[in-house]
Amino acid sequence: MDQLNAIRVFVQVVELAGFTKAAKSLGMPKTTVSKLIGDLEAHLKVKLLKRSTRSVQVTPEGAAYYERTTRWLNELREIDGSFDSVAAELHGLVHVDASAWVASNVIIPRLPDFYAKYPAIEIEISVGDRAAHLIRERADCAVRSGVVNDLSMVARPLGSSPWVTAATPAYLQRHGIPLHPSDLSTGHVVINYQSTSSGRSTPLVFNKDGEALHIEVPTLLTVNESNAHLAAGLTGIGLLYSFEWKLRPYLEDGRLIAVLEDWQPPDYPFHLVYPPNRHMSARTRVFIDWITQQFESLSARR
Repeated sequence: MDQLNAIRVFVQVVELAGFTKAAKSLGMPKTTVSKLIGDLEAHLKVKLLKRSTRSVQVTPEGAAYYERTTRWLNELREIDGSFDSVAAELHGLVHVDASAWVASNVIIPRLPDFYAKYPAIEIEISVGDRAAHLIRERADCAVRSGVVNDLSMVARPLGSSPWVTAATPAYLQRHGIPLHPSDLSTGHVVINYQSTSSGRSTPLVFNKDGEALHIEVPTLLTVNESNAHLAAGLTGIGLLYSFEWKLRPYLEDGRLIAVLEDWQPPDYPFHLVYPPNRHMSARTRVFIDWITQQFESLSARR
C-alpha cells in the first residue's frame, strides 16, 4: 500500500464528505478511492469512516487521524517548498472573504508575519458578516463560522470556541449578576446580533448536565456586524452573548466579566472554505496553511 497516497485520499474524502466527490477531484476511479481507504483502515486496524448509501461520516478515530495527518501533510508541503526556489518567489493575488471580527482581529494583525515569508503575495480581504458566494465573487477562500451547509465546497476545520455570556462591571453593578439563565428574563437586557445571511438573531441557548434552556431576553439594540456587536457590549448598555475567542482580550483585561460560566452550549465551530480544485495555486495553498496556523494558536491559548 502507498500509505502517503492513501492518506491524501482519506483527507480528500473527509474534506469533500464523500467518495464520489473525492474521486472526481483526484481524477481516479471511485473503486480505487474506496480500496485505498479500506487498505488504510486495515493497516491502522481502526475504522476511520462510517459509510452509508447517503453519506460518509468520520469516526472519532478518523477525526483524530485527519487532524494529525493534515498537519503533517502541511509540514511536508513546507519541507518540499523549502527546496524549491520558486516557492520563495510566490506572487500574485489571494482573495479571501471573512467576517469583520476575523479580518480585524485574526488576519490583519498577523499579516506582518505572513509578508515576512511571502513578500510578493497580494492579499485582498472582502470584509463582511454576510457569507459571500465564493465562485460568483471570485474568492479563493473564506473563513466561515458556524455549521457549513454548502456541500459543493471543501470545509477545513479551524477549531471551535466556547460560548460566553458577559457584561461590563458597570452593567453588572446596575443589574446584578445572574446566577441562572432564567434570571436574564427579568431585569436584564441583551445586545442582539442578527445574521446578515439568515436575517435571524442569535438564540440564547444554555446547557448544563444535559439540560438545555432557550431564554428570551429583552433587547434595546440589534446589530448585524460583529465588531459593532462587541463595541456595543463594551459601552455597558447590555449583555453580550458571543464566542470566547471574540471576547477573550476583554475578559482577560477585566473590561468584560463572564457570567453563567457553568451553563455552556456546544462550542462554536470555524471552517476554512474553498472550492474543490486540485489545481489550487501555490500562493492560495500557503495562505490557507497560514490561516490554519493562526486559528490553531487561538485554540492553543484556550
